Amino acid sequence: MDSRYTAQGVLGLLLGDAHVIRNAGGRVTEDAIRSLTLSAALLGTRTCVVIHHTDCGLLGRTDEELRQRVADVSGTRATFGFLPFTDLAQSVRDDVAAPRASPYFPPEYEVLGLTYDVRSGLLAPVED
Repeated sequence: MDSRYTAQGVLGLLLGDAHVIRNAGGRVTEDAIRSLTLSAALLGTRTCVVIHHTDCGLLGRTDEELRQRVADVSGTRATFGFLPFTDLAQSVRDDVAAPRASPYFPPEYEVLGLTYDVRSGLLAPVED
């Protein structure tokens, strides 16, 4: 979701080279799994790259803090979880694990995890 970079830009891809799913925190939610499943089943995609970035707005926050912030600006308290995290690399590991554990992908489907440093522009692999 962050406007400081694009997945195509940091990975050196051209328009049309990849399906990009962007959301707050880069979290692999049920809806992200739904989109990835369709990409794999209908379009033959065989690789997924999960990228989380430094200085993320969800890093170091809590659902309670975020719900209060939403209530402060909207007057309505959010009832859903925002999926905040305290460890950038661990959040990537968690989100790599989700599609790997899903039964909806072919056996050769590959899931990679990276962090992106918004200051230096460097990508770094996150090992399991």
